[in-house]
Amino acid sequence: MKTSVTSYSFGGYFSEEKLGYLGIIDKAKEMGFDGVEYVDGGYMSKPDAAQRIRERAGELGIEIAALAVGANFLQTDPAKLKDEVARVCGMVDFAAAMGAKAMRHDVAGGFHDGRKHSRGYDNAIAIVADPIREVTKYAEQKGVKTMTENHGFFSQDAARVEKLINTVAHDNFGALVDLGNFMCADEDPTLSVSIMAPYAFHVHAKDFHYKSGMDVNPGAGWFQTRAGNYLRGAIIGHGEAKIYQSIQTLKKNGYDGFVTVEFEGMEDNLTGISLGLANLKRFIG
Repeated sequence: MKTSVTSYSFGGYFSEEKLGYLGIIDKAKEMGFDGVEYVDGGYMSKPDAAQRIRERAGELGIEIAALAVGANFLQTDPAKLKDEVARVCGMVDFAAAMGAKAMRHDVAGGFHDGRKHSRGYDNAIAIVADPIREVTKYAEQKGVKTMTENHGFFSQDAARVEKLINTVAHDNFGALVDLGNFMCADEDPTLSVSIMAPYAFHVHAKDFHYKSGMDVNPGAGWFQTRAGNYLRGAIIGHGEAKIYQSIQTLKKNGYDGFVTVEFEGMEDNLTGISLGLANLKRFIG
């Protein structure tokens, strides 16, 4: 397995006043990562941003592991759905230009029109599967694999994500398996990872501190899961996501790609990334 770090982990250090979108490549190399993953953002509008990222990574001998972008294919208006497919295909072009061989895109955040029926995940799959397949067919021509991630509450459970992948049913579409995010849907992450491991194109290592919803709200820095339990971002290995066990499950399933540090804790970002990487490397062995 190879290690990478997502631009999201750098928090305020990603700003142009500090490291900037190119400086994080230098910092990732200095820290000992094999790759960098980018999340979409304002930097993408800068002239030749994709080419500059590709060149900087090439100079330093570090890979661009993936690009992660927002998307919502749960559109009932055909014109809006067509526009969203075109926009996400444009993100594929950016991923290919920057040298990324994988791109994660969102799927949907659920139904928000007040309906009291026909709002289940199966109802959503009936709408989103075809446009997802259209995007991944386009991406395949560009040499980019596309992925869905278990996040966003609605499309987070292992059974839901597995069903979506098997409905799209295309070899170029798989899973970005986030080892911590299953906790947001109140699932045992090790069980969920064991379900999702065969579909993995890419992996996020994210950890969380946990408190029961029966406890008093712990305060700032914590958020609630779908069932009302409390989570707070943690340094990899410091929380309750059982990262080591999930890494072993991925190994047993033959996964040998990138494992990306995704840190969203309250500690200084560079400290959280560095300590998390050290633990992750020990867990990988």
